[in-house]
Amino acid sequence: MNTSTLIAIIIPAALVLVTLAAGLWLFTRRRNLQRQFGPEYDRTAEAAGSRMAADRELRARQQRHDTFEIKDLPAERRTEYAEEWRGVQEAFVDRPEGSVARADELVSRLMRERGYPADGFDGQLRDLSVEHGRTLEHYRAAHEVNVRSGEGETTTEELRGAMVHYRALFDDLLTNTNQGSR
Repeated sequence: MNTSTLIAIIIPAALVLVTLAAGLWLFTRRRNLQRQFGPEYDRTAEAAGSRMAADRELRARQQRHDTFEIKDLPAERRTEYAEEWRGVQEAFVDRPEGSVARADELVSRLMRERGYPADGFDGQLRDLSVEHGRTLEHYRAAHEVNVRSGEGETTTEELRGAMVHYRALFDDLLTNTNQGSR
């Protein structure tokens, strides 16, 4: 074989190998994002219009999250939060709307104490998605009921459901260890 024949074989083979390696790298990276973000990955892909756009968005969330000082709470603070949650639940019998609003406030306060910024609901969703993507649907559902409750448009059963949804995120935030430890 002469040199030009070898080059004609080696260059396309190298290009195929590089393309395969890049494809495998992208596939693995996407798979890791899907695993980490859970259902939030598909929701983001649908909202963004493509999986590549979702990948960019979720990586940006990871980078933002890495700048936070997320911390675990000491045992006594976790106990205090758990006791406060019990009080919110007990008050539900007499004042369901007020209890749902208090549950929202308690979850927001817990997020701030753990180190999440208080950037409003959409910002909280974005920031929580990195470590708590599997409980975000609970938070969305609870928040939606809380908003409608303020307008007097909810039933007691919807309010009860909101409490269950808030509880899912509350438990996740209260017991989840700091996965992003530096």
